[in-house]
Amino acid sequence: MLTRTLALAAGVALSLSASLSQAAEVLRVSAIPDEAPTELLRKFKPLGAYLEQQLGMKVEFTPVADYPAVVEALATDRLDLAWLGGFTFVQARLKTGNAIPLVQREQDAQFTSKFITANPDVTSLADLKGKTFAFGSVSSTSGSLMPRYFMLQDGIKPEDFFSRVGYSGAHDATAAWVQAGKVDGGVLNASVWDKLVAAGKVDSSKVKVFATTPTYYDYNWTVRGTLDPVLAEKIKAAFLALDPANPEHKAILDLQAASRFIATSPENYKGIEDAARAADLLK
Repeated sequence: MLTRTLALAAGVALSLSASLSQAAEVLRVSAIPDEAPTELLRKFKPLGAYLEQQLGMKVEFTPVADYPAVVEALATDRLDLAWLGGFTFVQARLKTGNAIPLVQREQDAQFTSKFITANPDVTSLADLKGKTFAFGSVSSTSGSLMPRYFMLQDGIKPEDFFSRVGYSGAHDATAAWVQAGKVDGGVLNASVWDKLVAAGKVDSSKVKVFATTPTYYDYNWTVRGTLDPVLAEKIKAAFLALDPANPEHKAILDLQAASRFIATSPENYKGIEDAARAADLLK
């Protein structure tokens, strides 16, 4: 009886060990939903295949419903790696205490937001006084936080300045709202704006950029703080190894709107944390 019990216990232990080993062999990845889920998946597919090859493990990408869901998933160890905006990273870092930013695109060290309109009479923010305006997601760095911060620095409180302030939820949605005349003006990520124009998804003969924000740090790839440090370093090295001179790598970089990836650190996002506190968006 004792032998049978010990054998059963050993079997359970082996089963549990195999289960944990299998879980450890899957890198769970997601991203803030700053674009449509189908677009996020399209952009990630070649990168995911590259990471599988470099890491020797399965990589699974799971879209999430909203920005807070990414933060919560990192905090509860249900995600290993996530594409975050600067503000979302600050939220994740404060919530988990140990989220680690690994890399950012080269241009994320000097990111900007674009103010757009389809009204030919609008040439500055002053011309939008008393009109309607759209941000992206409340948690978006480039679609909400930093544009709001810079407006506040200029003495413009959006809720008082515009007749109505809306949140489209994503950068491409903001462009669509402006083009359709749902709002008089809006602001979005400069990179997404360039991509939409290049793809013909926005009519640049109707919708124009009338202002650009100062630069700030933005997006990065972040891992949960409890991830194996050896694996975290392998992930970082894989991103840093992407070479634009290699055609296969360039295709991956192009989908990420990246010239290349560079190392980053939590200190780079202190300015965003300060901006969020100034805008009373961190409690």
